[in-house]
Amino acid sequence: MRTQVAIIGAGPSGLLLSQILHNAGIDSVVLERKSLDYVLGRIRAGVLEQGLVDMLDAAGVGERMHGEGFVHDGTELCFDGTRHRIDFKALTGKTVMVYGQTEVTRDLVDARRAADAQLVYEAEGVELHDFDTTKPWVTYRKDGVEHRIDCDFIAGCDGYHGVSRASAPQDSLKTFERVYPFGWLGILSETPPVSDELIYARHERGFALCSMRSAMLSRYYVQVPLDDKVEAWSDARFWDELRRRIDDKAADTIVTGPSIEKTIAPLRSFVAEPMKFGRMFLVGDAAHIVPPTGAKGLNLAASDVHYLSSALIAHYGSGEGELIERYSENALRRIWKAERFSWWMTNLMHTFPEASCFDARMQVAELDYVTSSRAGAAALAENYVGLPY
Repeated sequence: MRTQVAIIGAGPSGLLLSQILHNAGIDSVVLERKSLDYVLGRIRAGVLEQGLVDMLDAAGVGERMHGEGFVHDGTELCFDGTRHRIDFKALTGKTVMVYGQTEVTRDLVDARRAADAQLVYEAEGVELHDFDTTKPWVTYRKDGVEHRIDCDFIAGCDGYHGVSRASAPQDSLKTFERVYPFGWLGILSETPPVSDELIYARHERGFALCSMRSAMLSRYYVQVPLDDKVEAWSDARFWDELRRRIDDKAADTIVTGPSIEKTIAPLRSFVAEPMKFGRMFLVGDAAHIVPPTGAKGLNLAASDVHYLSSALIAHYGSGEGELIERYSENALRRIWKAERFSWWMTNLMHTFPEASCFDARMQVAELDYVTSSRAGAAALAENYVGLPY
């Protein structure tokens, strides 16, 4: 098989890249080691920056998002038992869209299938070859049969545990990591959200987040120690703990119900440099992880797709190669700013085991500044809605 771009991973970044390239007349094949049902069964984040909304519109897959998603003009920070609203639209002129990552993936799958795209699910034993030459190639197994794809470029959109970063020459790869000493216990419930906008709560017992997926699907989180077990958290215990950490009005009005999903996710910050190895590029979680506090994971993957798709379109359109050579540099500049914001939000809102009384006072003072100063609020809003590409 021959294609122009072999894309490893059929998550939203791989599918979005394939869709954008298709619209520009560039062929691609997408390989995914999991089944389609597995990919669509993953419950992930749902806050989309304006830049990603614009990309989905430009790719021709935004119609359902605008019909079913929720535009949020701001968010609320809760501390000392009081909520304070950050007005994104007034401060930046921009908004965010609440629309689940699963739904983004579904829309992209539908669009690629409508275009008879080559999507290969349950591709086993994927290996990347000769990407340090002008003729890279990829091999995989499907239903016990070996296949080979010859291509011009390889895009590694296969996540933190994927084959793409593992295939890069390890002596050329530098990684940076911060592992946080807590996790997020999250539940999904078929209940109306407690607020029209997200509530980020700092409490001496730990962080909490009230978010949503739809008008009748809510997502809630509480900070827990890393060694906690999901089995130790009954639904009743979770709801009681959440009520303790949010303001009285939210605690009194929240609608509770049985959880339909309950997980504990560890938090980390991670960056791999560079993101280009010959004709193989790392995209999204293959190159970076952010704690979910700043809602940057999917959005950061989308900005990588922006830089890479622009570079490939320039290459095939005019033969211009500068954007390809600068892909890693351009992507990493924005990545590190998003990493900084996610790190800042995480440190601002969470209770750290080693924190002193002084540290706690500094958190409250920082929150007081952010919520009482237009400059402080604007800095948070600017980063939350998404820095320009």
